[in-house]
Amino acid sequence: MAKLILSMDGLVLKEIPLTKERTTIGRKPHNDIQIDNLAVSGEHAVIVTILNDSFLEDLGSTNGTIVNGNPIKKHFLQNNDVIELGKYKLKFVGEAAPAASGERADFEKTMVLRPAAMKAAQAAGGGAGAQAAVAQRQAAVQAAGASATTAGIADKDARSTPAPAAPSAAAPTKPVQPLGAIQLLSGGNAGRELELTKPLTTLGKPGVQVAVLTRRPQGYFITHVEGDKRPTVNGQEIGAAPHSLKDHDVIELAGVKMEFFLKA
Repeated sequence: MAKLILSMDGLVLKEIPLTKERTTIGRKPHNDIQIDNLAVSGEHAVIVTILNDSFLEDLGSTNGTIVNGNPIKKHFLQNNDVIELGKYKLKFVGEAAPAASGERADFEKTMVLRPAAMKAAQAAGGGAGAQAAVAQRQAAVQAAGASATTAGIADKDARSTPAPAAPSAAAPTKPVQPLGAIQLLSGGNAGRELELTKPLTTLGKPGVQVAVLTRRPQGYFITHVEGDKRPTVNGQEIGAAPHSLKDHDVIELAGVKMEFFLKA
């Protein structure tokens, strides 16, 4: 679990685990992290944590929020980032992840801007997880179909009159959500694909522009996380709320165009 280490003048005051989706920081008592100092606004900043990723956002504070010496509005937090709020500092300590997962995450966050990293990740088997997931879903559907057919045959043999309606009633299964993917349309990696098998995929480059693609029961959504400009979908800049993606939508992020599509 990720955590923050609060300190002042080099003295560690306390550690705060990021157990909530939204962790507020400010001078007022209702904040999750209260810092009683006049340099800190009443509602200064918020940290949003989604799965293993945390994002810091300044809430229009008077004195601003500094990360690693640079003022930010929105920032994708990385291990050992230092947030400065007046005399106080909050050090972000990220959750330790397995090496393979870390390589995969780094590949996703830099695939738009670092061709070499993307090629290395693909060579290491970046698509293996997606293929395994698809194979598992197919096996589950086949097993469900076989079970339904066996039950229909047993029912038919047990009665003297055939009942064709019974097997057809048992056969339907819950439709599987189509797997989404993105294909780069411009840049040095044009033509390459990334399957969106995870609940959350981070794209872009921290400090420049970052967006997240989330996979939900209702479909896929894109959310702006960091950067002065928001990503565009079909030429239109998205809002602050998650934006629903449709088949063949064209996304532009950090000057690179990519197409979102659903795989059959």
